[in-house]
Amino acid sequence: MELLRIITAGSVDDGKSTLIGRLLYDSKAISLDILEAIERSSKNKENGAIDLALLTDGLRAEREQGITIDVAYKYFTTENRKFIIADTPGHIQYTRNMFTGASNANLAVILVDARNGILEQTNRHSLISSLLGIPYLVVCINKIDMVNYAQDVFDKLVDEYKIFAKKLSVKEIVFIPVSAKFGDNIVEKSKSTNWYTGPTLLNYLEKVKVVENEADANHGRFVIQNVIRPQTPELPDYRGYAGKVISGVYKKGDTVTIYPSGIDTRIKSIEQFEKEIDIAVSPMPVIFHLEDEIDISRGDYIVKQNNGAIITKSPEAIICWMDENVLTVGAKLLLQHHSSISKVIVKEILYTINVNTFEKNDDDKAAKLNTICRIALKSANLLVIDDYKNNRSNGRFILIDENTNNTVAAGIFSVI
Repeated sequence: MELLRIITAGSVDDGKSTLIGRLLYDSKAISLDILEAIERSSKNKENGAIDLALLTDGLRAEREQGITIDVAYKYFTTENRKFIIADTPGHIQYTRNMFTGASNANLAVILVDARNGILEQTNRHSLISSLLGIPYLVVCINKIDMVNYAQDVFDKLVDEYKIFAKKLSVKEIVFIPVSAKFGDNIVEKSKSTNWYTGPTLLNYLEKVKVVENEADANHGRFVIQNVIRPQTPELPDYRGYAGKVISGVYKKGDTVTIYPSGIDTRIKSIEQFEKEIDIAVSPMPVIFHLEDEIDISRGDYIVKQNNGAIITKSPEAIICWMDENVLTVGAKLLLQHHSSISKVIVKEILYTINVNTFEKNDDDKAAKLNTICRIALKSANLLVIDDYKNNRSNGRFILIDENTNNTVAAGIFSVI
């Protein structure tokens, strides 16, 4: 069954957590024990209403403040599709959370409070979604009940967003008037918005065509996590390369190249759960057996021939800085890319990006907490990467402080 990865974003109190709760509740995707727990914890239980936001606001601090702090992931399935939904914080200081949550999403649900209109955070989250290559945006004009289900309010906000959306690079934007509190146009069509003829939120989520990045589908990337050599009496000559297919399709007999060495060989067999299979696709964990004995280590790549990755020690990247300390030129960090960890130095901070306007600022190069900027790196080891625009699966990484072991940045390679 096809999987759709969704991220919800918007300003504070736009109703993201409530919308996800309503989606799960009305689609009957909540187990009885969880539903009973939510009913007991609901702030509004005295009037019979269930606080559906509690389904995602799992941290104690979130419940006490009534805000979302961490990224909460919810999984559910309908008859037509599987879903993973990431509920991200609305506060500006949690931009880093939204950046990391969006890097793996196929679709973004942007919430707009019908009373407050298009806000700075609306623009920020929309631009980050576009920057990270999310192809589909669903703009939910929420709390439509609080403006008496007025079509003119909805139409005005749609027109306003479309003007701003000219800056975005996305395939499709859909606008839906909703009330997360009462369930209007979430799962069932609302009788209060007879003027709206489009799909409900769930209807659109079930039918939108999930098109993974074309390069992801065609460009085979397999990163080695372990070299298996049991050398037992039963398996004296066994040599398998275990890992996950990051992108693409591999078949028995395919000619492949080992990176970073650049040596060509062929796939002799593919193994999964101690059984031989003929084909491996993303994101399957498998074991490859090769026709030639080659010096291969953890972190090396098996790449489909003629679909070569970029081999470099000097990549450029766009990062979201996540640390309280300011990023400086010359900073020594660890770059983790799948199972490979390399020492890197920040050669240059090329520019910062204004996430409200998408403008590049060449003068302000101070990368503070939540700053999105473009940097140039120098690596001690050869890196096997792809430009994020061409292959999202192999274009993501994180930066780690080698002294504290804290993750200080999430990034995407941008080398074209």
